[in-house]
Amino acid sequence: MKRFFFALTLFVFFSPAIIPRAEAMHIAEGILPAQWAVFWYVIAIPFIAYGLRDIRRRSQENPEYKALLGLIGAAVFIVSSMPVPVPIAGTCSHPAGTALAAILLGPGPAIVVSSIALLFHALFMAHGGLTTLGANVVALGVVGSFTGWFLFYGARKINLPLFAAAFVAAMIAQWATYATTAFEMALALHGDGSMTAIFLAIIAAFMPTQVPLGVLEGVLTGLAITFVLARKPELGKSIGLLKTPAGAGAEQ
Repeated sequence: MKRFFFALTLFVFFSPAIIPRAEAMHIAEGILPAQWAVFWYVIAIPFIAYGLRDIRRRSQENPEYKALLGLIGAAVFIVSSMPVPVPIAGTCSHPAGTALAAILLGPGPAIVVSSIALLFHALFMAHGGLTTLGANVVALGVVGSFTGWFLFYGARKINLPLFAAAFVAAMIAQWATYATTAFEMALALHGDGSMTAIFLAIIAAFMPTQVPLGVLEGVLTGLAITFVLARKPELGKSIGLLKTPAGAGAEQ
């Protein structure tokens, strides 16, 4: 157990050295009009509440869950703390990690750890903002987590190998986060113009970084999932990733 968490800790702290400075995004402070900022808070809060209840339930069922929650929460915070501004879009790119969190923790808890990371970014790093926190939680936490989780478990249902399932889930979750942020901004800022035109312009601004970095996050998430489950197969069995008995090694 100690060696497993030590290895996972190394992945958490050294992954930023492997991932280039780009990926999913925050909407900057002051970008959204007040009514839209409030709207996205209203959408985000029930999902955060759901995640907190799920954390309580999972922690009661598995005493090791809180330790895993802390490590994955640290991973999400660290890898999402490296913003790369995209001036023409009014936002920035950075690594996400929400698909990995959703696969190992569940989508609800992944929303909570993403929300905490986003709050710390807004308070201490001038990355994102408090007025835009609800919108950023919806994009990075809610959409990223549920997309990654559904795609991963759907891929496993059709017997896709672990690496391939994690790769597809993380890549598309990253792109879905990016598309959601573009949608949120276009919805709020199009004015009398075409919302579709604004949306496509934001998409175009992000494509040079988001498309290749989605692929990269897919690769790294696939490697992380296979690494973790090869060394801790009972974890995979307990959260439904593996069907093999404990100690038999990760099912590929």
